[in-house]
Amino acid sequence: MTKPAIVVKDIHKEFILPQSKNSSIKSAFVNIVKKNKKTVQKVLDGVSFNVNQGDFFGVVGRNGSGKSTMLKMLAGVYQPTSGSIEINGKLTPFIELGVGFNPELSGRDNVFLNGALLGFTRKEMELIYDDIVSFAELEPFMDQKLKNYSSGMQVRLAFSVAIKARNDIMIFDEVLAVGDEAFQRKCIDVFEQYKSSKQTVILVTHDMDTVKKFCNRAVLIHEGKIIKEGSPVQVADEYSRLNQAVIDKAVDQRHQYTGKNIKTAIHDKTGKKRRSFKVGETISLDLSWDNDKTKAIMVDLYRKDSNLVSNFITNREGFPKLPSDNKLTLDIEANLGPGSYYVDINLLNHNGTVKYDVMYRAEEFIITNDFSAVEHSFGGLTMIPRKWHTSKK
Repeated sequence: MTKPAIVVKDIHKEFILPQSKNSSIKSAFVNIVKKNKKTVQKVLDGVSFNVNQGDFFGVVGRNGSGKSTMLKMLAGVYQPTSGSIEINGKLTPFIELGVGFNPELSGRDNVFLNGALLGFTRKEMELIYDDIVSFAELEPFMDQKLKNYSSGMQVRLAFSVAIKARNDIMIFDEVLAVGDEAFQRKCIDVFEQYKSSKQTVILVTHDMDTVKKFCNRAVLIHEGKIIKEGSPVQVADEYSRLNQAVIDKAVDQRHQYTGKNIKTAIHDKTGKKRRSFKVGETISLDLSWDNDKTKAIMVDLYRKDSNLVSNFITNREGFPKLPSDNKLTLDIEANLGPGSYYVDINLLNHNGTVKYDVMYRAEEFIITNDFSAVEHSFGGLTMIPRKWHTSKK
């Protein structure tokens, strides 16, 4: 049987953090006398998984979950506090911009330095040097010092070294989060080649579409533990649910302006207050107002980019006369593309020509991807009603 490329068994990682810094000889002496207390930061807590040869393996999780620490241990940058890591084959890590680069050396010298750190001889690097420079599109700049490169140029050079100095196992940490659109397109092309050739790859990313497209297996790390392992679709769906509470809390704190005479609340059809919904769910918007002059209510729905999606007006849609208790609920079927949205509330006279009050960004909400049903998420601006049927002759 073929050995797994990587075996991670019950990994624990802790960092010891001093509570006070020694900024002088005196403070160092005082801290010794006082026995400067230290705190233990637990980053990983019993992580275990296998990566098989030929896997395109996704690692996802929120910031601070322990993903990058895990990759640095695979790359040998950190040692685990306890547990074991078995790596069968040579490994090329692309885990952090600038690792293995010297800003005082030229781009050319850094290529050979980085290659040496990856275990390649100078002769081997000379054979692929032209391919590295060509892919990075940095031919005119290779004799300049790296400190004069922009961050984008450094990323291109580092990524080019990583993919051309190819090893048995490739590790990429958020490679699609940096660089311009053309560079990201190159990354995607390389990933497609890796997938078709069964190259063993470990990819850390927050982009669930990338996980679904390339990965055949994935894990979700949260607070130092693996809470989901399996198909990319299942892991992506769990990641979306994990983020929902955080999204709701952040949106609650972003209201820009509250109208003097208007109160609102947003919830799902069960009455539960939420700000994250899946495509097709019902969003309920409760409205109440104090202005007795109000004859109509208009709700404008916008995307995050301030493009108007639609509007809803009471006297156009079944309420020529507002209720005497000045309360209404608007139910919206969220046939919307994934993304961020907000609504403005307008109090109008009967003809809609006078606005007595306006509540800007009265409520905000998120339409999330739903990967639980099918592997392809909904795409586009809106879900147009549709029906499939056999052809009638």
